Amino acid sequence: MSEKALSDVTILDFSHLLQGPFCTQLLADLGANVIKVERPGQGDLFRTMTFNNRWLGGRESPNFLAWNRNKRSIAVDLKSPEAKTILYRLAARADIVVQNFRPGVLARLGFGYEDFRKINPRIIYCSGSGYGESGPYLTRPGQDMLIQGLTGLAAATGRGDGPPVPVGSGFSDQVGAMNMVYAILAALYWRERSGRGQEIKVDLLTAMLAHQGQEMLMAMNFGKDFERPKSGIGHPGMDAPFGVYPTKDGWVTIAMSPYRTLVGVLGANELLVYDDPEALFEKRDEIWEKLAALTKAWSTADLIAAMLKADIWCGEVKTHLQAADDEQVAHMRAIGAYDHPKAGRVKVVAPAVKMSETPAAIERPAPLIGEHTIEVLREFGFDQAAIEAFIASGAIAAAEA
Repeated sequence: MSEKALSDVTILDFSHLLQGPFCTQLLADLGANVIKVERPGQGDLFRTMTFNNRWLGGRESPNFLAWNRNKRSIAVDLKSPEAKTILYRLAARADIVVQNFRPGVLARLGFGYEDFRKINPRIIYCSGSGYGESGPYLTRPGQDMLIQGLTGLAAATGRGDGPPVPVGSGFSDQVGAMNMVYAILAALYWRERSGRGQEIKVDLLTAMLAHQGQEMLMAMNFGKDFERPKSGIGHPGMDAPFGVYPTKDGWVTIAMSPYRTLVGVLGANELLVYDDPEALFEKRDEIWEKLAALTKAWSTADLIAAMLKADIWCGEVKTHLQAADDEQVAHMRAIGAYDHPKAGRVKVVAPAVKMSETPAAIERPAPLIGEHTIEVLREFGFDQAAIEAFIASGAIAAAEA
């Protein structure tokens, strides 16, 4: 195995669902030793959730498998008297704690930042939440689609004559995960210079606002919200021809491109009457309809070829399965796989980061609940008698059958 950039970093991962687990998976792909702390018998809540009631290998959740590779799982009852004995010993040697319980939950159980800092002053403790840890939304559920609605993203997406449209993936959670990663890596770098750990707090609300920086700046500084077009224009602030257009056999996207050049490709010089910056915005719905009537006469392949030849920024609209079979995706080796003891062969998206000296890699499948409990406890110095006592008391659970 190649050397990994984070191979000397140990993470105690108390997180569940998407935001925290995606963060720790990204770090695990870079070699971090991620120890996932789960509830005996239940585990991460994502183990019980799936799309379309479809399960891999009979009962393994695709949602869980997507965000938890390259980790080991220990099953510990956080409310048991022995939990502190176990987890404080792990924390004494850990570098990072990641958690996205509701604010205050872990601290009340004795696993907050102050608790771990007393044991290990170098600990970096990263908390993810929906709305921060105080304020009027403190008790609200912090779920991805709710955040998209609250931060303007859904209101800016979709056709103007239809409802607001959330993005078709867990976008808020994934943005939050990326914020966790960059804060953790910055904290690790600072600790190398200072010798001190610190507490990190990431919330989905401000993460989504920050990732709509240009839209927020425009709205706040001009005092006017974007108005969604009624056509396939791809952004509420853009003019024609920016958008999604139909073809005989599918759809294409056209980004920032000279309107005059596109009209030439489509052989519709009569539409040059709209070739004016003000008209291209104010009449963008009307222009889209006229352009769409022309693009419908083309096959996707022929239209893409003609537009690329004219140096128009364009692309096909593909489904997830079509994207997985894309020739550039194959060239980039962007799809990988791992073997899971229950789900079998699982196809996954490979790590997106390419590093010459310390490459990311998929080396472990997503774990079973408590699969590595005994292995990890032995690594941290618990003898067989202590482990057997923990099992007998119900404080921990070994690998599920």
